[in-house]
Amino acid sequence: MTLTAPTATIGLDTAAEVAAQLRVDSIRSSTSAGSGHPTSGMSAADLFAVLLTRHLRYDWDDPRSPENDHLILSKGHASPLLYSLFKAAGAISDDELMQGYRRSGQRLQGHPTPALPWVDVATGSLGQGLPDGVGIALAGKYLDKRPYRVWVLCGDSEMAEGSIWEALDKASYYQLANLVTMVDVNRLGQRGPTELGWDLDTYARRAEAFGARVLVVDGHDLAAIDDAMTTATDPNGDRPTVILARTIKGRGFSEVEDSNDWHGKPFPPDMAERAIRELGGERHLTVRGPRPEPSSVDGSSPTSGPAARPVTTQPTEPATPARYDLGQKVPTRKAYGDALVALGAQNPRIVALDGEVSNSTYAFEFARAHPGRYFEMFIAEQQMVAAATGLAVRGYRPFASTFAAFLTRAYDFIRMGTVSGVDLCLVGSHAGVEIGPDGPSQMGLEDLAMMRALDGSTVLYPSDATSTVALTQAMAVLPGISYLRTTRGKYPVLYPDGESFPVGGSKMLRSSDQDEVTLIGAGVTLHACLAAADALAGEGIRARVIDCYSVKPIDNETVAVAAATTGRIVVAEDHRAEGGLGSAVKDSLIADGR
Repeated sequence: MTLTAPTATIGLDTAAEVAAQLRVDSIRSSTSAGSGHPTSGMSAADLFAVLLTRHLRYDWDDPRSPENDHLILSKGHASPLLYSLFKAAGAISDDELMQGYRRSGQRLQGHPTPALPWVDVATGSLGQGLPDGVGIALAGKYLDKRPYRVWVLCGDSEMAEGSIWEALDKASYYQLANLVTMVDVNRLGQRGPTELGWDLDTYARRAEAFGARVLVVDGHDLAAIDDAMTTATDPNGDRPTVILARTIKGRGFSEVEDSNDWHGKPFPPDMAERAIRELGGERHLTVRGPRPEPSSVDGSSPTSGPAARPVTTQPTEPATPARYDLGQKVPTRKAYGDALVALGAQNPRIVALDGEVSNSTYAFEFARAHPGRYFEMFIAEQQMVAAATGLAVRGYRPFASTFAAFLTRAYDFIRMGTVSGVDLCLVGSHAGVEIGPDGPSQMGLEDLAMMRALDGSTVLYPSDATSTVALTQAMAVLPGISYLRTTRGKYPVLYPDGESFPVGGSKMLRSSDQDEVTLIGAGVTLHACLAAADALAGEGIRARVIDCYSVKPIDNETVAVAAATTGRIVVAEDHRAEGGLGSAVKDSLIADGR
């Protein structure tokens, strides 16, 4: 049986049948797989049934349509519910749900990833779906200027994560009325009751304190859910909405309802059979709710409100990269700001974010030149990376910057960005012991290690302004997570304008047939290597000097030849020994068999 509705005309009686189907299919799929979290989805099935049938504006035949609403399952362990919704919408088959869930090599993974075209971001590390949704909502309101909505389902356990409150704070600041957060308050976490249980009054006070409009409902009352979703989508709203839904974990199967014993456990076959029978048996409805309407917004008019940042659709600055004279002393962080301004003029899909240190990272230069594409995240580094992730989902190329030391606070968000497959450009300034008097709390001494550890990442550490400009430009087209390390101090320009710096390459600044040692540096340490080479030359010792500006991928061939030719390698480090430049050089030599 297939039902479709060009508008929200599917009745709540049908939504009730869909809810039962979602519960049954959550049970069937997890039992078939032998693992999964059926009870975590059963509590939210009524929310998803009403959303699918009456409020989610989505063209299931064209998941990349720019008009589609976005649905994020922040409580990613409830994946059986999401996949059952996809089946109910006719996006996947019952066979795939039953044979593909949690199987090796299949796309219905234990926690959702964008291997499925209807999934925007990978979730499962709790506290990240809503922050990512803020980024998508930012794009919708200020850049795409389309009326799509972002629907996020959170679990009550993840409301203990500070990142959730960072997200609500920034959603309120940017007046994201297009963001609707549904909280499945089923009272039970993995090991027992949640912090607040069913204390919806406290949840409501907290969400309201962060600027959200709060609607409290019985999460199993379809009419109440429908009314709340209708209110949440009021086109005249000026703030995000949080729907707090009081639910029962395992709803629909009396043997497990509100039980502390069934988190993350599939039902054995005999138990699953009883549950399905109690829920009225299997159903195979295909139901599609309202389709999105073509947007009439042309993107040329600024939006209203104090936080409005209208998109810049045309270059506003000459697209000429900055140039520097040889020997001129320029901080690489300043060169990054100059390069970003030029990139923004060349490409209107370049956006920038910062964590309230833009006058130090020099991202403020982009903010001045392209105010419609700059988003201030204040001192909320997790939300900064999450917003960048959401913006990347919408096809923008985000550059997010802060002090290198503080990116460590957002590492899990960066890690999940690799799982989501997004392209993010991250910039960490004030790196290493070079900042001296500021003390160790401000020194980025672990950043190279953490960025090198990411799957498919690129790690760049320029030594002068010219190389910084070239590498910033290169980042704009690199896939995956790329990281640029910049420093505070002023250092002389070593390379002429127009010099090429291919990713994976290096530069040989000193070399001869009589070299007895190789000095390898990057960033500030390259200047130390040059000074050391001069000192050694005064003692009659020739030293080869290599600029390893590309830490990952590193120039394996150049490093190997230098080791074979000179027999000695000394690496100048401005980072912890573990995972830094020296580690990258050693790894390269080991991989080469030396």
